[in-house]
Amino acid sequence: MTDINGERRSRTAGGVLVAATVAAGLMAGTFYVFACAVMPALARSDNRVYVDVMRDINDVIENPVFLLVFMGALVLAGVAGWQSRGRPGRWWVWAGATAYALAFLVTVGGNVPLNDALARPGDPAALRERFEDAWVAWNVVRAVLSTVATACLATGLAPWGRRTRSTPLPPRRPTASHGTPHPTGR
Repeated sequence: MTDINGERRSRTAGGVLVAATVAAGLMAGTFYVFACAVMPALARSDNRVYVDVMRDINDVIENPVFLLVFMGALVLAGVAGWQSRGRPGRWWVWAGATAYALAFLVTVGGNVPLNDALARPGDPAALRERFEDAWVAWNVVRAVLSTVATACLATGLAPWGRRTRSTPLPPRRPTASHGTPHPTGR
């Protein structure tokens, strides 16, 4: 006899881990695109264009879809870590959750304050001087951390896929009518 509730919980936990992996991957991709394309392209711009475009990006990126994935990756990775306790691969899941939490903290503690400072009035050249190098450096850190998070979560996901539908669940030990194992193990 199979444990239907245990199998359902296992599928739910696996689904949370898949969602955490995808969300962390989306964030890694977002930060990667900024590192490889957006910021190098903006570096070619004059100070006024640079400041105006970054202000526009910072305004539009604060939308429900981005925030759901940005914060969802943190919550989902934490829940996946909790759900993976006692399972093979749990340390990979916890490593991924930790790496994404660090990427989240870098964003909140590094990039967001720089974005807020850039939004203040001031000379575009001075604003850019205080913003650009620090923001790019923190973005690289969070891109690396979220990529590491994605890789760790994916590695932690591997043991979840080893049992297929055609693989039977291990047999349960028969129990006596009062719920204790039969003394002979039958």
